[in-house]
Amino acid sequence: MHRFPLSQIGLSRNLKLSQLLVFDRVMETGSIRRAADDMGLTQPAVTKVVQELESSFEGALFERHNRGVIPTELGIVVGRRVKSLLAEFRHMSEELDSFRFGTAGHVVVGTLISASAHLLPMAITALKARAPRLLVTVREGPTVELFPLLATGEVDIVVGRLPESDLPISDAFALTHHTLFEDSLAVVVGRDQAIARGAITSLSDIADAPWILPTMESPLRQSVERMFRQAGLALPTDIIESLSVLTNLGVLLEAPRVAVMPRVAAMRFVRAGLLRMLEIPESGSFGTVGYSVRSNKEMSPACESFVECLHEVTRASA
Repeated sequence: MHRFPLSQIGLSRNLKLSQLLVFDRVMETGSIRRAADDMGLTQPAVTKVVQELESSFEGALFERHNRGVIPTELGIVVGRRVKSLLAEFRHMSEELDSFRFGTAGHVVVGTLISASAHLLPMAITALKARAPRLLVTVREGPTVELFPLLATGEVDIVVGRLPESDLPISDAFALTHHTLFEDSLAVVVGRDQAIARGAITSLSDIADAPWILPTMESPLRQSVERMFRQAGLALPTDIIESLSVLTNLGVLLEAPRVAVMPRVAAMRFVRAGLLRMLEIPESGSFGTVGYSVRSNKEMSPACESFVECLHEVTRASA
């Protein structure tokens, strides 16, 4: 195993926050030029910072190639730690703001399809009513993308369907999962589409229709596949794979397709007159909706306020 000769005392004295920010930008963009453009610096200035860091860490952090740079083994190790350090700096800044002003700060929320249409908008609205100066950043994606970001501190909280306990992702990181409510699956179509006017009483009536299914890596996909399997039906052959609520809604309004959504989220669009929910007996349980946070790090005051709003919205909707 290769050992990197690091002097912890020397590093702690020599490293600067500005250097770490530059390094992180180069890692994110994979390019000295793009990192320089993003940070308003010259390319020689960014190159100098990288060289200073490589001198401090006594090894190359990036390999140069025609289309930019890629991290070395050492660069990957340093990159993970830099992400955590920058997240800690952000948390410290938020805590100081909260101490001084009470309602300032920043919360980065990762969200899944199960929360993005109903629970999350209502919770964010409640939070902003309570603390208008608090910045909320929303990052949408599947669990396999959001949980690693949560573990490194790039995301403060992930809201959506909680992973089942027997799935590897459920305990792959030092995270704690909190339940808000149980939800069921809803099968939906565009309200003005011809398919919405037919007599549909079972999944077999629409099994051959065009569908929108969740992407393969989504836990929701497993629920949908289980629904078809228990009904003794094969998956549709004409499918679109998408986790984007906005895209799925747009497609359903434009074309005679069938989709599945968490029932709580679907009801929001049904009440708005956009979708029709098909009441079929095969649509079973969606799962547990809740939020996940890091087990080894206290939540920031901003995140704690957001969690309070999640519980308030859940109680009001019960």
